[in-house]
Amino acid sequence: MSFAKSPALLSAAAFLALAGLAGPASAQPKKPAAPAPAAPAPTAPAPTNQTAQQQTGPQIITVKSEPNQAEWTKVCGKDQGSGTDICYTTRDFVSDQGQPVLAVAVYEMKNAAQKQEVRVVRYLLPLGLLLQPGIRFNVDGQQGTPGKFAVCFPNGCFAEAGGVDAGVIAAMKKGTTLSVSVQNQTQREVTFAVPLAGFGKAFDGPAMDPKVLEEQQKKLQSELEKRSEDMRKKLEAEKGAAPGAPSANAAPKP
Repeated sequence: MSFAKSPALLSAAAFLALAGLAGPASAQPKKPAAPAPAAPAPTAPAPTNQTAQQQTGPQIITVKSEPNQAEWTKVCGKDQGSGTDICYTTRDFVSDQGQPVLAVAVYEMKNAAQKQEVRVVRYLLPLGLLLQPGIRFNVDGQQGTPGKFAVCFPNGCFAEAGGVDAGVIAAMKKGTTLSVSVQNQTQREVTFAVPLAGFGKAFDGPAMDPKVLEEQQKKLQSELEKRSEDMRKKLEAEKGAAPGAPSANAAPKP
């Protein structure tokens, strides 16, 4: 599957900023590195009926954890206006080739004075998806939870489900795979299979030190910039090595 652009690796600070928190951990993230230029798509033959059916069926894309993120990251803070305690647990995911694909963040917001507790699941997804159908996600094939796209940026679109039941979070903590389904530009269903290993431990565990978080984000940003530059050089080298078309004079006589 190809998208218009892949989202840049999302920093935890971006999710924190969306939560409206103040403090060192909510500093604005650095501008993401420009994505590597896309390789030209090869010309494909006209699809047969069987091929057309295969292309319209659901597509499963299995992602893996970002190699430079050892575990899920938990960040906590307090909204100074409402006094609400906000924690979120997040992780970035990449393709088999190491390209950024999506990010997941699970928020838990508690206000003791108002006796309120709210849970939100938020995703950063690639561009090139239909926004109107929204998203749907489930854990290990259980009942799905719908969500809507909220806002798009040059590096991806945020989608979320608010007021999520505690049972959904409990399933994520014990589950194996989080399936996130969307529709691409041809209305074909695409499902991202996201591994949940380590989520429960991080969600129930202590929050990360803001200084450690900042160092982790710097490392991730540096790695992303390096990957983007390496990909650009590789594509330029492949383009330069492509043989030119033979001239008419060089063509053999019949």
